[in-house]
Amino acid sequence: MGRCLDGIGTVTEVPWWRPDRFALRRDRLMRRAEIVRATRAWFAEADFVEVTTPALQVSPGLEPHLSAFETVLAAPEGGVGPRFLHTSPEFAMKKLLVAGIERPYQLASVFRNGERGATHHPEFTMLEWYRAHAGYEQLIEDCEALLRAALRAAGRPAFSRAGLTAKPWEPFERLTVADAFQRHCGIDLLSTAPDPTRPNLALLAAASAPLGIRPHDGDSWDDLFFRIMLERIEPLLGIGRPTVLLEYPVSMAALARAKPSDPRVAERFELYVCGVELANAFGELTDATVQRARFEADTELKQRLYGRRYPIDEDFLAALDHGLPDSAGIALGFDRLVMLATGADRIDDVLWAPVV
Repeated sequence: MGRCLDGIGTVTEVPWWRPDRFALRRDRLMRRAEIVRATRAWFAEADFVEVTTPALQVSPGLEPHLSAFETVLAAPEGGVGPRFLHTSPEFAMKKLLVAGIERPYQLASVFRNGERGATHHPEFTMLEWYRAHAGYEQLIEDCEALLRAALRAAGRPAFSRAGLTAKPWEPFERLTVADAFQRHCGIDLLSTAPDPTRPNLALLAAASAPLGIRPHDGDSWDDLFFRIMLERIEPLLGIGRPTVLLEYPVSMAALARAKPSDPRVAERFELYVCGVELANAFGELTDATVQRARFEADTELKQRLYGRRYPIDEDFLAALDHGLPDSAGIALGFDRLVMLATGADRIDDVLWAPVV
């Protein structure tokens, strides 16, 4: 919706489908269609299988700060119980890996309640893919090839947003999280976690004090980490060329495994373009016992922070226990990719129809 004056001074909503209003987005949406076509062609050429998994799941995903949409699944003979619109197709796609589909990919509608802004929307498109018997380094090469294909399809020489540009034609910058904190903030991040699984808030607070960034009451180490990231590091990533931010602290591993050569960090990277986070990738954790412990810790944190918890997908843990192959997976915000490839400022500019 947009707003206009109706001639007597009253502000009215202009429907997105009005031809004059839709025309403002039409060119970018035509380019979006070309990017979708190029994306599917790239995955077909790379021998992936396009899959479709249900949006309705027992568990929407357990990231503590994400809020899901909840409903009730009813059967003809009676109610079945609560279900959630997934925040990512991750659990279902990893079950497909266990089932024997070694290179699945999906363009999925995903749902996150309470999220709306320049780069957020409550329903958006996620591009997610997995490689069995591969490491997460292979996903960096995938990203390089895929972003080039998307930009060629958009017919533009560089990604752009808010006056910033990034060209993907050369190898992407690779920067560890620890190096990013040292370069941009002068902070030795890993020294603030003498026990890698229990980072020390007081140590990080002391290191960040010269920046004028201090913890708020009730903050955790993670909270302060993200404040430093958002204020001092993210805006400087992916400028000139995309940046791969590697090796997150192992306490922030989520569904990633620890790096064998340095157990202080995880096999996890995020991709940044023009200061925008575009993708999140893991060398996948295959140990069901460790994954259960992480899920339980995340649900307890959500309970403390927001007064609620989501169910653990026991079927997913059973699949891990049955045998998830060594694999790597990545989730990429497809609407954000289209934004950057077409030079749009807001995610609504590249959506066929917004949630209203």
